[in-house]
Amino acid sequence: MTVRQAIQDVTDRIAARSRDTRRDYLTRLDIAKEQGVYRAALSCGNLAHGFAACSPSEKAALAGNKTLNLGIVTSYNDMLSAHQPYQFYPDIIKEAAREIGATAQVAGGVPAMCDGVTQGQPGMDLSLFSRDVIAMSTAIALSHNMFDAAVYLGICDKIVPGLVIGALAFGHLPAVFVPAGPMPSGLPNDEKSRVRQLYMEGKVGRAELLEAESKSYHSAGTCTFYGTANSNQMLMEIMGLHLPGASFVNPGTPLRDALTREATKRALSLTSLGNNYTPIGHVLDEKAIVNGLVGLHATGGSTNHTMHIIAMAAAAGIQVTWDDMSDLSDATPLLARVYPNGVADVNHFHAAGGMGFLIKELLESGHLHEDVKTVWGDGLSNYTVEAKLLDDKLSFEQAPAESALPKVLTSTKTPFQPSGGLKLLTGNLGRSVIKVSAVKPEHRVVEARARVFHGQEGLQAAFKAGELTGDVIAVVRFSGPKALGMPELHKLTPALGVLQDRGHKVALLTDGRMSGASGKVPAAIHMTPEAVDGGPISKIRDGDLIRLDANEGTLTFLGDEKEFFSRTPATEDLRSQHFGMGRDLFAGFRSLVGVADRGASVFN
Repeated sequence: MTVRQAIQDVTDRIAARSRDTRRDYLTRLDIAKEQGVYRAALSCGNLAHGFAACSPSEKAALAGNKTLNLGIVTSYNDMLSAHQPYQFYPDIIKEAAREIGATAQVAGGVPAMCDGVTQGQPGMDLSLFSRDVIAMSTAIALSHNMFDAAVYLGICDKIVPGLVIGALAFGHLPAVFVPAGPMPSGLPNDEKSRVRQLYMEGKVGRAELLEAESKSYHSAGTCTFYGTANSNQMLMEIMGLHLPGASFVNPGTPLRDALTREATKRALSLTSLGNNYTPIGHVLDEKAIVNGLVGLHATGGSTNHTMHIIAMAAAAGIQVTWDDMSDLSDATPLLARVYPNGVADVNHFHAAGGMGFLIKELLESGHLHEDVKTVWGDGLSNYTVEAKLLDDKLSFEQAPAESALPKVLTSTKTPFQPSGGLKLLTGNLGRSVIKVSAVKPEHRVVEARARVFHGQEGLQAAFKAGELTGDVIAVVRFSGPKALGMPELHKLTPALGVLQDRGHKVALLTDGRMSGASGKVPAAIHMTPEAVDGGPISKIRDGDLIRLDANEGTLTFLGDEKEFFSRTPATEDLRSQHFGMGRDLFAGFRSLVGVADRGASVFN
């Protein structure tokens, strides 16, 4: 299978740009591997602490240096639906390890917060920073040097990227990521959004809104729309860190448990003590990262990954840019229509053929690198399968030749559009990204006067007061990483959607954040430089004429540029928003965080 030249060109330039940093990373990986995991070399006090709570047989096994020990890093909590199923995973993993003469221990837990709970609330200001906290928590969990390999239990938003960054800091260890799966389909996502808009218009009350939300988010598992959580699962599979077909199997099913047991055994088969050594630092190379980006574009995945993939790649010594992402998007066809890029949910996507069909199509058309390492063996063609239970045994069958639901998942011969779901916007206002796959073609170009707000509360108040009329580009600034921690602004989507449905040309421009759940209103997001850095967004005034052209990939102030750039940047006293709900503890993060197009990370 020969990869297309456009894909290869981007891969080559990433590799060239990353030559020194990747070499340094792999050198550190080799040193760590040579130092090894020698539990028998620990002092007696060290080792006694390490297995004090184990059974006598486990203590006897760990006292030597031959028994494999698997670390479990978990994001379990029972408040959040996506993570509640992980309660029982450690027992399943420990039993599976014992069956092959190994041991397993929960190395540590990482925080898992939900943007759905904190949306529009002060706690949202901690959300993006939680990714880097999770990475550090992962490092603490593995720092005891007791483990030959690790499995990672995480599924949502910042949790998986944080776990990946932490795992790459221990890049000499094999790593298998174990998902929990999506909840079964509930109230359709488009119906939920319709009720949200009715609530914004005052046509239904809180009771009706809560009923709709509760029918949509109704049981254990991830939310069913194609946001960051489910984009994470697609990425882990297409980059070779899941078992094939594992991403979208519902929780609490026999197949889900069988995949977890097999993931355990697979992780233990990849250690340096065997003949199939496959550390995560070797799995996540330039080709794997490009495969992940192609998958993101082909499925119309989360805009959050325009930052997360950059941060994950950097942890492996690989330098990725928004320009790389944009060029790959131009070269990748859109093959999936999953809400908000359609009415179907991820369960429909999985039923249509899911990841196996998607990977098969992209491989056959030359959009993916086949010659990669994965936790399931060499070659991405190992992932063109479906996981099934036959006679209570896990098996893998070839993915279907045709999609069972062509309106949800299609082939490369009949794509929904010739390019991917994300677009880079550039111009005299800086750089930003937009999710075009969820925006109808007739809404992709907006030229209108600006209305400027210093926070999402101001826009919501203006809408409720009836002050937003006619065509408008709403500018919401002082919401970037340094300003507030880059909160998501999905509370604005219903209001702007109402204006658009009234026939107005509407767009959003912000240095804040949106996820894969961003919907039908064109939104230029993650604007950099941000307002607190004096970026052009800080110079926009009410009434300025702005043009957003998602087709051409431009975002432009229309007027006297000399006068525009001579303006004094706007400022805002944000101190009152830096305290309460734990935000005061993150002052150091706000001062260290990098810009959006470099991953918005405190590490780089």
